[in-house]
Amino acid sequence: MHQYLTYTEEVKKALEMGKPVVALETTIISHGMPYPQNIQMAKEVEQIIRNNGAVPATIGIMNGKIKIGLNDEELEEFATNEQVEKVSRRDFPYILSSGKMGATTVAATMIAADLAGIRIFATGGIGGVHRGAETTMDISADLTELAHTNVGVICAGVKSILDIGRTLEYLETKGVPVVGFKTEEFPSFYSRESGFGVDFRLDEPEEVGKVLKTKWDLKLNGGIVISNPVPAAHAMYHDQIESVILEALQKADELKITGKNVTPFLLDSIKQLTEGKSLETNIALVKHNAEVAAKIAVAYAGQKSEQLV
Repeated sequence: MHQYLTYTEEVKKALEMGKPVVALETTIISHGMPYPQNIQMAKEVEQIIRNNGAVPATIGIMNGKIKIGLNDEELEEFATNEQVEKVSRRDFPYILSSGKMGATTVAATMIAADLAGIRIFATGGIGGVHRGAETTMDISADLTELAHTNVGVICAGVKSILDIGRTLEYLETKGVPVVGFKTEEFPSFYSRESGFGVDFRLDEPEEVGKVLKTKWDLKLNGGIVISNPVPAAHAMYHDQIESVILEALQKADELKITGKNVTPFLLDSIKQLTEGKSLETNIALVKHNAEVAAKIAVAYAGQKSEQLV
């Protein structure tokens, strides 16, 4: 056991027995959604994972420890405490040593999951290259983490507030495979389409499990992006959401919003401009990603078990 990690009994037993476990982030709870939708979503996502044969491990930082799995009271704290810090790779040493409370981003959750031996992680959308990054150099640490941390990330693509084309180019440069789960087009978070393709299409969880196992058997360190489009019933039209995003980006520029504050600001602005529709879509895609991630975790655990026989 790592000195900075603590586990719930449910997660600890699952890991000891080699059962499938799915990591979940806390930034989406603390900074991605308003209360009470955030806590309701968090609990429902955990249950979806259990219903599909895996164990959820929601990850956050409290009292100088990285908690692999949270109880109901801790989930509530992440959902309601406005002082929770947003934690990426660079923030770990300070947040842990100071005893502050921290919600893990995609990059930070990947790091914690890797330390705990969890290989599957479900999120909403990954970070990426921001629009205008050719002058701002605003590129998410999620991408560099994917380049060398062995975790499969199930997502609805990158957040559509980003520059999707440049994000995919960056992932290609870093050797990160981008899989389309039952799709040949890379989804754009709120929408099922983006105008960009994926590296490989896979239609079954077992196929994804084999790819993950093969990659890491070959010592090809780094993650895989498994892009899973939002269900059609909850998807938004690409052109419609794009016009809303442009309006939100202009607002952020006028208010000089920068750095780690950009994404929460834009998501909140988009929610207001779409009269709450974007939040409904966000919740639906997170639930769908959790379901698919659990099935992939079960398949991957099966691959590992076969190796031991």
